[in-house]
Amino acid sequence: MALSDPIGDMLTRIRNAQLRRKDSVNTPASTLRARVLDVLQTEGFIRGYHEIKFANGISEYEIELKYSDSVPVIRTIERVSRPGRRVYASVKNIPQVANGLGVSILSTPKGVMADHEAKAQNVGGEVLCRVF
Repeated sequence: MALSDPIGDMLTRIRNAQLRRKDSVNTPASTLRARVLDVLQTEGFIRGYHEIKFANGISEYEIELKYSDSVPVIRTIERVSRPGRRVYASVKNIPQVANGLGVSILSTPKGVMADHEAKAQNVGGEVLCRVF
């Protein structure tokens, strides 16, 4: 079955797994998902991820979730731009999350990056999600 919003699906899997205090969660592999996971790992919201390849050519990512004193590091993770309503931000209008404690993940012409990195490179783009 094809998904209409693969990023939203991945974020929901992460959110649900953390509510159940799981150590890891699996999600289908794609390049965009990998770039979003790279940003989450760089910003310290997940421990890491690795690819699992199956015999039929399908692959998945196993995401290792991060906890601090048995409390999830990710308090909120929500999709901003959806397939039915795309949200774009110029460099001057990139949304700040929780006064800079959280991060907005953007898809820019220079790749997927966090909000502070997009401001440093003076580039705007589609706001994929917000993490705090």
